[in-house]
Amino acid sequence: MEILVMAGQLILGLSILVGLHELGHLLAAKAFGMRVEQYFIGFPPKIWSIKRGETEYGIGAIPLGGFVKISGMIDESLDTSHTNAEPKPYEFRAKPAWQRLIVMLGGIIVNVIVGILIFVILTYKNGNTYLAAKDAKYGIVAYDLAKSIGLQTGDKIVKVNGKPITDFNEIRSSDVFLGDNSSYTVDRNGKLEDIFIPNNFVDKLADKKAAGQFIEAIEPFKVGELVPGQPATKAGLKKGDFITSANGKPIKFYHEFTEVVKPLKGKSLALGISRNGQPLTLNMNTTAEGTIGFYPELLLPVSHEDYTFGQALSIGTNKAFQVVFDNIKGFGKIFRGEVSASKALSGPIGIAQNLFGGIWVWDRFWTVTGLLSMALAFMNALPIPALDGGHATILGYEIISGRKPSDSFLEAAQKVGMVILLGLMAFAIFNDVFKAVF
Repeated sequence: MEILVMAGQLILGLSILVGLHELGHLLAAKAFGMRVEQYFIGFPPKIWSIKRGETEYGIGAIPLGGFVKISGMIDESLDTSHTNAEPKPYEFRAKPAWQRLIVMLGGIIVNVIVGILIFVILTYKNGNTYLAAKDAKYGIVAYDLAKSIGLQTGDKIVKVNGKPITDFNEIRSSDVFLGDNSSYTVDRNGKLEDIFIPNNFVDKLADKKAAGQFIEAIEPFKVGELVPGQPATKAGLKKGDFITSANGKPIKFYHEFTEVVKPLKGKSLALGISRNGQPLTLNMNTTAEGTIGFYPELLLPVSHEDYTFGQALSIGTNKAFQVVFDNIKGFGKIFRGEVSASKALSGPIGIAQNLFGGIWVWDRFWTVTGLLSMALAFMNALPIPALDGGHATILGYEIISGRKPSDSFLEAAQKVGMVILLGLMAFAIFNDVFKAVF
């Protein structure tokens, strides 16, 4: 079921983004009097189509992209039948270079607008709920990756890159992991110490085995929702219980509980609890995964702030463009050899697993869709032949030089671009499968 939910979210999100991206090309082309022959969401084989006027609108069976076919344009279809005839007034090639440039940028512009709108609406709707740094009063849980750079459980992070923090999540921001020479300043037993983060540290964070195991706040907790049929429910654990010990070891914080229970994996567990002030002991066996089947209710106070629409417009726009800046920083680290491309790049399988997840939560769906919209805009803007950015680069050359490249050059560039894109897609899908298996 989780696989179906992940696939459903990915297909819906990509269909929305691809449909709007191609709509940007279509509207710009029609605005300049160009004939649009086809508008498709998904690649062939064709599932359904309908013709309205000069344009066939349809849906393809492979939901990993889409296309708009504009008369007189050498595109991914590699249709060159028109090149031996004189340009007709409605053809792409007959229009001024500046109009053709706007058409090629239409999809990117729409993706940017959609990404901004999604982040602005979510920011206005949800505001900001966060753990204030001052409320993380017990410090951090340092997992193995954190310990490898010198952090310790109980440290209180007071500064990031020399600046005081107000939101606990600032310690896990992209500025820390994608920046250069980043550092934490920690309060350790009343003394301030600087902990420096290696420039290639994000490569270790991207490792599948390290997922989610870096830093979190030390949290007191009580039992929240229970999972039916699991050991906790069968043994009589109830929502609102406080766990005070596990196999005789005192428990106060949630990480202490997981440190005891996770290694057990199917073994017996004696759980000491406090229920309405009364001590009880519950005996059970853990699952093969080292769990007992409940969600913790974390007890550190959280802060919340609502935004006016004007504030949401500014904050949401910044969030949207942060995706682009993070992509630029990420590619920089790949090119400098600080991050492995196999760990950093994901295809459709990785996106479905790592971003959308196996539970359909609308806020998360739209957050990921907004993120992908900005990422698609960035990727399409790259000056690679066959991408919008490649077409725009060639048109920019034509506008500046006044010389139009030959049809044979455009055809060759399109072929090279298609080989590059198919190679990248094959690498991304193979990489997703490899990471999922190993």
